[in-house]
Amino acid sequence: MVERGIVRRRTAGATGAALLLAGAVACGGEGGRAQGTERTALQVLTAAYEKTAEAKSARVHMTMSMPASMDGGGDMTMSGIMGWDPTVMDMTAEGSALASDPDAPDRMRIIWRDNVMYMDGGEDAAREMDGKRWMKLDLGAAAKEAGDEQVAKQLSGGLADMNQDPTQQLAMLLESPNLKHVGSEKIDGVEARHYKGTLTVEEMMGTNKSLEMLDADEREKLLDNIEKSGIKGYDTEVWVNDDDLPVRMDVGIDSPQGAIEMSMTMSDYGAEADVYVPPASETVDLMEMFKDAAELGASEETGTSGETGVLG
Repeated sequence: MVERGIVRRRTAGATGAALLLAGAVACGGEGGRAQGTERTALQVLTAAYEKTAEAKSARVHMTMSMPASMDGGGDMTMSGIMGWDPTVMDMTAEGSALASDPDAPDRMRIIWRDNVMYMDGGEDAAREMDGKRWMKLDLGAAAKEAGDEQVAKQLSGGLADMNQDPTQQLAMLLESPNLKHVGSEKIDGVEARHYKGTLTVEEMMGTNKSLEMLDADEREKLLDNIEKSGIKGYDTEVWVNDDDLPVRMDVGIDSPQGAIEMSMTMSDYGAEADVYVPPASETVDLMEMFKDAAELGASEETGTSGETGVLG
């Protein structure tokens, strides 16, 4: 049985950071700026959605910040390849969010495929987990477990903004009732038009494809838990270049613990996104670790080893 101390050290930072980027992730169309016409914000972002969906992948660089009072709080940067349709990711993370765990590696590779996240804990993790250095997190199972109060407390900050698939972010932004053009500026030397909108938690979940595996009751529980966490909504911004492709996206979330912020820049659209997951012999299932920890805690509280409690 996995010790609770190991579970806390190995999962708090990695889970919070992974779920912050992880989480809710088409059609083709004509791109480019129409000659002699001024398009509305809705027209530009619709074209951006179509072009981005058609590209299916890009190289990305993310910066994320969570309040220190949250599990896994701190700053983090991530760089690598991301694909959508299907959703895949192979990124390398580093920053103070990892450093909050003294046993965590300075840099962590994170792989996402088939709605499952794999996090490389390094050689230290392998020594503590019977030679298995990769931690596996099934995002669908995590969302369902968020119906439990304790798990929701740990995961709600991340589940509030599960997916950074740019097509999904654009689709959500198109639902904003106050979408507007706020000017133009250069992003990494490229002239881009700047758009902004806001969404409520309920509006975000309504367009969040990675939550489709939940039934109506499970979605309602998750919505309730996110709202109980004090999160009201999301400020989303996007910068679009002359090819109608987003070159930067920002998401800001106000929470009682402080601001949660994410910024992502994108380049090399259409880059090859072949992502391979680690073999089962090198992975440990985080949801099983959470359950083992809960069983151990229940046994210690009751003074027995036969009766245990599980999350959910």
